[in-house]
Amino acid sequence: MIPNFKKAQTASRKSLSLTKRNQVLKNLMKNLKKSSKEIVKANAKDLAKMSPTNSLYDRLLLTPERIDAICADIRTVISLPDPTGKTIEKRALKNGLKMERRSVPLGVVGVIYEARPNVTVDVFSLCFKSGNAAVLKGGSDAENSNKAIVKVIKKSLSEAGVSKDYLYLMPSDRKYVEVLLKSEKYIDLIIPRGSQNLIRFVKENSLVPIIETGAGIVHTYVDNQFDLKTAPEVIFNAKTHRPSVCNALDCLVIHEKSLPKLPKLTQKLTEKNVTIYADPKAYAKLTNKYPKNLLKKATKSHFGKEFLSLKMAIKTVRNLDEAVEHINTYSSRHSEAILSNSLKNQERFINEVDASTVYTNASTRFTDGSVFGLGAEIGISTQKLHARGPFALDALTTYKWILRGKGHSRG
Repeated sequence: MIPNFKKAQTASRKSLSLTKRNQVLKNLMKNLKKSSKEIVKANAKDLAKMSPTNSLYDRLLLTPERIDAICADIRTVISLPDPTGKTIEKRALKNGLKMERRSVPLGVVGVIYEARPNVTVDVFSLCFKSGNAAVLKGGSDAENSNKAIVKVIKKSLSEAGVSKDYLYLMPSDRKYVEVLLKSEKYIDLIIPRGSQNLIRFVKENSLVPIIETGAGIVHTYVDNQFDLKTAPEVIFNAKTHRPSVCNALDCLVIHEKSLPKLPKLTQKLTEKNVTIYADPKAYAKLTNKYPKNLLKKATKSHFGKEFLSLKMAIKTVRNLDEAVEHINTYSSRHSEAILSNSLKNQERFINEVDASTVYTNASTRFTDGSVFGLGAEIGISTQKLHARGPFALDALTTYKWILRGKGHSRG
């Protein structure tokens, strides 16, 4: 296993022109479209092993349309400026040395992810454009899909006369995760993208620096003054558009003065048979107003839970202070929203809620590197150091100090 990491490290230290990097990505876009049928066929083998009721099924699914969308993201990455080789600052020191701080690739980026074969393309595209090599540890659920995609990526590298070692796909067996986590000599950064359990395991066992992405425990707060015309659709979109993804709504937090409007806020959710776990006040207000088989009493376990399905909790609060407190207590720092007509309350929410992305009067489903104009993304960083929010091209660089002298010695 380690020799493959060494090859990736060697590849990452070679300097490729922006033209050459973009050519590989253009090849990849072309080859993905040509190989679309083969990739979908491989994906079908993975889907056959998973129940359609599994919350990961939609994440695993590849279709010709989704492959086209992946290619569109690659096109955006190609159009973005080179994040490497940029002079961040430049000045002369009093001793005559000329100093420059320049952006450079991180090196070898390891990514551990589950049933998301599109991540294979996203990670490679972003890492390669930013001059990095990528070591991927996909899950067994997407093994056939990942192998088919990696075959296309390797072909695209070869066609451009570039080393295939810029990408290495590890075996899907879970035992290899620890191999990656202990390879601090060769791997510069590890990004776990998946469940809270996966992220926790990586945090507790990695010798390599990590950036957390993936887990989303997402709230939307309905203030005491809001637009009843738009709010039901925003809530419906946040919960049901793609319930298995990390920016989907998990908990609706509602001001107690807005409880009389709760039946109207949730009525549209019945179209998708959303199960609601409501606290006592919300439960009482929805009784006989929301389908009995879909209305449940919430327990403490339903708050701070990433459902990844057509399920949602409701928490009643007395004021904005309680809303912010509840969200900051249970949030994963991913995406949070407020529905309010009060600019003052919107600003307080923006300033006091601790999350990578905060919305006012909008669905949380927009948290996405592609939507933000970043091309693809490796994930949504929920921590504060180095990168936060959609983790894309610029975040895959660091910098080095360069000092030019003329025989200088320090006295």
